Amino acid sequence: MTTPAISIQLWTVRDELTADLDGTLAKLSAIGFANVEAFGFVSRADELAAAFARHGVSSPTGHASLASGTENPFDSSIAVPTPDEVFAAAQKLGMTTVFDPFVAPDRWESVEEITKTVEALNSAAVIGAGYGISVGYHNHNQEFLTEIEGRYPLEIFAELLDPGVSLELDLYWASAGGADVVALLERLGDKVTALHVKDGTLEPLPSLGAIPTDQVPAGEGVVALADALDAAHSAQYAIVEFDHYPGDIWQGVRTGYEFLAARGLA
Repeated sequence: MTTPAISIQLWTVRDELTADLDGTLAKLSAIGFANVEAFGFVSRADELAAAFARHGVSSPTGHASLASGTENPFDSSIAVPTPDEVFAAAQKLGMTTVFDPFVAPDRWESVEEITKTVEALNSAAVIGAGYGISVGYHNHNQEFLTEIEGRYPLEIFAELLDPGVSLELDLYWASAGGADVVALLERLGDKVTALHVKDGTLEPLPSLGAIPTDQVPAGEGVVALADALDAAHSAQYAIVEFDHYPGDIWQGVRTGYEFLAARGLA
């Protein structure tokens, strides 16, 4: 069993990064974060690499579209970078794994559609290998809202992926989709190489495409974070994230770090 390293998805502090990149990274470093997970990094890899170096943080993982085709799933006006562009930027940042963060809900409703996503990620993984970078997928709740032959779509997806393609399990979104995350982790086994450690009350349950309103600092909600960490035998990273938090984001982030540090992670 590995001991995951603590990280933070920079989406959590996206507004702060836009306002003050260096100041935000300095605050994260002061809290104790030695690792971050970058998003939107392809167009600004040089800038981010220099900033990360100034503040002594690494970005071993990142989020970028690899299986969404040519249409950006979040903003159709923004072109999706090619896999080569993604991996070249990731290489500049020293990443070891790029996780695709979102595939549309209608692509999780049949084995045929799931297989198309599998093929896209497996193909991207071949390209990534040429850069020394592996590929994975990050879930939301759409991968759990239906069942196919008695199983969650994410489980079918995991079985079809090539051996080197992994999963980053978002514990909050899997719980919001109705999954028992501890049992799910036991079934997925060593496919899971990273966790998003995110908590909430799940009241109300977030709907597809909506911004959650229930998220709270790690350990203050109903998501089985501690048990999930124990069950994630192959997780290399435990990554703090908020999709939305109405409170003091810095207090929330610090609480997440302390929650993980108290469990022996560093």
